[in-house]
Amino acid sequence: MNKIDYKKAVDSYKAKNHKIELIAVPKLQYLMVDGHGDPNTSKDFTDAVQALYPTAYKLKFVSKKELGKDYVVMPLEGLWWADDMTTFTTARDKSQWNFTLMIMQPNWITQEMFENIVTEIAKKESPAKLYDVRLETLDEGLSVQTLHVGSFDNEADILDQIHNRFIPERGLKMVGKHHEIYFSDFRKVSPDKLRTILRQPVVKC
Repeated sequence: MNKIDYKKAVDSYKAKNHKIELIAVPKLQYLMVDGHGDPNTSKDFTDAVQALYPTAYKLKFVSKKELGKDYVVMPLEGLWWADDMTTFTTARDKSQWNFTLMIMQPNWITQEMFENIVTEIAKKESPAKLYDVRLETLDEGLSVQTLHVGSFDNEADILDQIHNRFIPERGLKMVGKHHEIYFSDFRKVSPDKLRTILRQPVVKC
């Protein structure tokens, strides 16, 4: 049985450190759960993570056992937004941030499989946000992205460059939500070594 690693198979999961590129992101489906607040202190954030991972790993187990299809569980991702988007690039007021945490799922994972897994988890663990998790498709399309190596708190300069130089200079405008893909486990890796893809969907003006 071959194990698929979508980080290697899907081009939109590849990026180089601070090399800003315009890419086409395919339509993908994700486990998703919403929340609000500073990810360093928000209970919403912790509860979302604790609901997503059991669901993702149990879906992988069922896929391998019942369908004969194995894959690497994908990294945590996040969509981020706020009423005032300068809270990401200048003020960095994380208490104002909204988020959707996500884990990408293969296209053969069905709504029925997902619902069955949620029911199974609820019988044993029942994480606080379990019933807030959903299986949903995201179609970002044309996007600007780069890889950031370093602390999350040091993202402001590269985000400013993406938002205020790279995008407008190419006759583009931002749509959708700021997207981050976390290749590092921020509980175990030192801040200066964190690897994070920063993505912003765009359209032509």
